[in-house]
Amino acid sequence: MSQDHYFTAEPASPAELREREVELAGHTVTVQTAGGIFSPDGIDKGTSVLLKHAPRPPEQGTFLDLGCGWGPMALTMALHSPAATVHAVDVNQRALDLVRRNAAALGCAVTAVTPDEAPGDTAYDLIWSNPPIRVGKAVLHEMMRAWLPRLASSGEAWLVVQKNLGADSLLKWLANEFPDLAVDRPTTSGGFRLIRVARP
Repeated sequence: MSQDHYFTAEPASPAELREREVELAGHTVTVQTAGGIFSPDGIDKGTSVLLKHAPRPPEQGTFLDLGCGWGPMALTMALHSPAATVHAVDVNQRALDLVRRNAAALGCAVTAVTPDEAPGDTAYDLIWSNPPIRVGKAVLHEMMRAWLPRLASSGEAWLVVQKNLGADSLLKWLANEFPDLAVDRPTTSGGFRLIRVARP
């Protein structure tokens, strides 16, 4: 899979949009997806593991879905916690367009932006991410260095990574790279590791 798949797609034309029925925040809803983004056919297995096993988001706070795709994590956050501020970040313009469409259709508030457009001074109480492992360690580590230090006091990040794609090596790297943060692995399910990174 080339990087073009994630990094160059523009918003989809109306003819390219697909409707999918999925379960988000305990409700069956209809969302729009399209080709040229991650997991266009619905909720992928890794994201499903995070949505099932991560604690329910707090009622209030500032939350981040890092690498949002069409938005299953951001939409779940916003549906669970209407009073929260939810940011969905992705480099793919088509994905961001879909998040905006889906949030509007579901009546929830999500701000979908590129990494460069995200407010630089925002501290996040909660980060959820199914990070793009296939882009390589250099890009992945750069993402972690850019966003994990932005955890608020008592903030938590939950990452889901496939075991055979380097979840354990990422866990070790995170612990070494961020000695001021607590890093552990609360859950393994369906071949995926759920990694928690938290401010002590």
